[in-house]
Amino acid sequence: MAHFIIRSCCSLPCSLSIKRFINQSFYLKRCIKTRSCVLPPCGVVGALALRAYSSERGDRKPHQTVMVLGIPNPFIWLRTRVYYFLIRAYFDSDFNIDDFTEGAKQAFFHVSKLLSQCQFSALEGLVASDLIGKLEEKCGLLSPNYKTALLARPDELMYSTAGDVGIYYDDDGRRFVSILMRFWYLSSAHLPEDALEGSRIFKVSMGGEGESKRLLSANYEFQREFTKGVAPDWTITRIEHSKLLD
Repeated sequence: MAHFIIRSCCSLPCSLSIKRFINQSFYLKRCIKTRSCVLPPCGVVGALALRAYSSERGDRKPHQTVMVLGIPNPFIWLRTRVYYFLIRAYFDSDFNIDDFTEGAKQAFFHVSKLLSQCQFSALEGLVASDLIGKLEEKCGLLSPNYKTALLARPDELMYSTAGDVGIYYDDDGRRFVSILMRFWYLSSAHLPEDALEGSRIFKVSMGGEGESKRLLSANYEFQREFTKGVAPDWTITRIEHSKLLD
């Protein structure tokens, strides 16, 4: 089982595991000054609207409002809450989905950066070994603009949520927990309008000329083995990026 160790991420020190990210509970304050977010408690993102406006007449610069609208699925919401309870009751009494989500975001930013730069050797210990080879093969077929689209920056993350949770045992009695995280982020990468089915393009204005950005999505599955004596580290076992890595 590969250990999930964050070697480097922005200004954070080396050799940090995702568990440490989770325990530190980083909060990315994206809703500041020029941006505000309205998020549903749980559900699938249905629409994202951006518009420039001025709250007062005069020489004030336009402000940007970002709204993420979602349609909650009661069944999925209830099912995931039951799994969170089971994880706390039988696997890890300190488990908290909010803290996990913040740690998963940090891992997402770091791994997406490595993928965009084709630094596959740096993925060792972060991503499952059998997945790294597949990612290297797929990324080798991408154009430079498509590789740029893999990069997700903290200030461009619009929404994230846990899409699915699984608890299972293998034939040897080992215990595993998997959590699929879904991310939606904006990208300035120059892509053909019809390149990615289902994606949307928005005109973003930050006080100057507008810039076209595309709303992309990514799925990252995190897995941890809870067998006694195994290191408490999470590994990324699945990566999908808006049809880029199909």
